[in-house]
Amino acid sequence: MIKKILIGLAVIIVVLVVIIALQPSHYTVERSATMNAPAGAVFAQVNDFHRWNAWSPWAKLDPAMKQTFEGAPSGTGAVYTWAGNKDVGEGRMTITESHPGDLIKIKLEFIKPFAATNATDFAFKPQGNQTTVTWTMSGDKNFIAKAFGIFMNMDKMVGGDFEKGLAQLKLIVEAPKQ
Repeated sequence: MIKKILIGLAVIIVVLVVIIALQPSHYTVERSATMNAPAGAVFAQVNDFHRWNAWSPWAKLDPAMKQTFEGAPSGTGAVYTWAGNKDVGEGRMTITESHPGDLIKIKLEFIKPFAATNATDFAFKPQGNQTTVTWTMSGDKNFIAKAFGIFMNMDKMVGGDFEKGLAQLKLIVEAPKQ
């Protein structure tokens, strides 16, 4: 009887390992919003980490979060680090490419609660007096992340935050200038 139980458990474990191994090893989360503002105005908000507190969906989750800024004041070479409560964790962002009014690429490194490195892009597409902003985050998943992904979907975990951030960014860039 115990032998049958152990064989059954071994089969379940093997099946679970196979299911996890077959999960995609890469993920992408992407959201877009169209804003009634020129690409340069929207770009300026994203290209300067000092401006992120006004629109970032995570800034309000921990008002006591420790933040530091290093490197260039904005654009390529600008670095932002944070350490906060369990809702925001700890990490570092570095702007690796900055093409005015067009594209910003960021290396996003999470330290806590889980170590991970992701690529984050902001693309700006002008359309007359409007700009469509596309916020994308992508990364690779190791075996543990694949197992976690069976129960938690990255798109569902982060996509809503991207939508909130883009909505707040839209409010800022569309606000009447005084």
